[in-house]
Amino acid sequence: MKQIKTVGVLTGGGDCPGLNAVIRSIVKAGNACGLTTLGIKNGFGGLVNNEWTQLTAQDVSGILPRGGTILGTTNRDNPFHFPVADHEYADLSARAVTNLQQRGVEALIVIGGDGSLRIADEFRQKYNLAVIAVPKTIDNDLPGTERTFGFDTAISIAMEALDRLHTTAESHHRVMILEVMGRYAGWIALHAGVAGGADCILLPEIPFRISSVINKVRERQQQEKMFSIAVVAEGARLTGGSPVVARIVDGSPDRIRLGGIGNQLAQAVEEEGRIETRCTVLGHLQRGGSPTAYDRILATRYGVAAVNAVQDGEFGCMMALKNNRIVRVPIEQVAGKPANIPLDDDLIRAARAIGVCFGD
Repeated sequence: MKQIKTVGVLTGGGDCPGLNAVIRSIVKAGNACGLTTLGIKNGFGGLVNNEWTQLTAQDVSGILPRGGTILGTTNRDNPFHFPVADHEYADLSARAVTNLQQRGVEALIVIGGDGSLRIADEFRQKYNLAVIAVPKTIDNDLPGTERTFGFDTAISIAMEALDRLHTTAESHHRVMILEVMGRYAGWIALHAGVAGGADCILLPEIPFRISSVINKVRERQQQEKMFSIAVVAEGARLTGGSPVVARIVDGSPDRIRLGGIGNQLAQAVEEEGRIETRCTVLGHLQRGGSPTAYDRILATRYGVAAVNAVQDGEFGCMMALKNNRIVRVPIEQVAGKPANIPLDDDLIRAARAIGVCFGD
């Protein structure tokens, strides 16, 4: 088996706490086994536009606690559908492969979420490219792995927001609603809601009714609890309805931007229930800042595992966490396949047991 000498690494999709920790571990573990690591700037767009930087131990010194990614990223530039003019696209994937070959890159490590994994798998299928994936998303909605790094940081930020909302809700006898990210999966809402003591948790997986939320609030009032806290995932929807779309972004692989369900819920609870209600949309605060200890450790383990896969010559796989061990799963088994919360999830059952309302 040919010994790999040079690897490329890129970060694709949205940013997330822990990306720099992965880059750092890839470079440091790679150096230890004689690998040269080349960083590709600004995701797959940099691969097409030939934007590179060599990564040394000095380059990754001190980046472990930093949020974001030192390489830059984008969620718009798909080499197989690359913007070349206004509303014009072309398949420039061959150019991307040529750029890899000219730099002597023999394997490509892609750190990204669902969209990045789909692109990586397409390169594998069309060009037999040696690719390895590291799962990244605050949404935790990738199959094949129990955790993606960035998720723990996101739920910690949302939990802190709930802690702060509790005090003002109790002081003013209000219903306070926190809208969190997660796209079409409710992992952030569920975990943050339980950790933050929410009374209602509304998930994309469980369509909800306004009347159910109002009944929960009134039940608490009868118990002389004159405030309530609700967490709503951005992809949550009313029974028989659809998720609320904030806007459509032309030219993006993921054109639909969800958002607005929190304010709609607040207005409905206030008007139909005649209960003073406020909504806070946490937004991109969930994506930024320093990663938690858990995410730093998980990201480091993923990076080292990716280098080990390179050394073993095992490509076309994604690093995954299963039973607290890092394993390898085929990319084609996870790319393009969402991971929603099972309705019999232990945490849902535990939340119901302590009286949390899911709106159903």
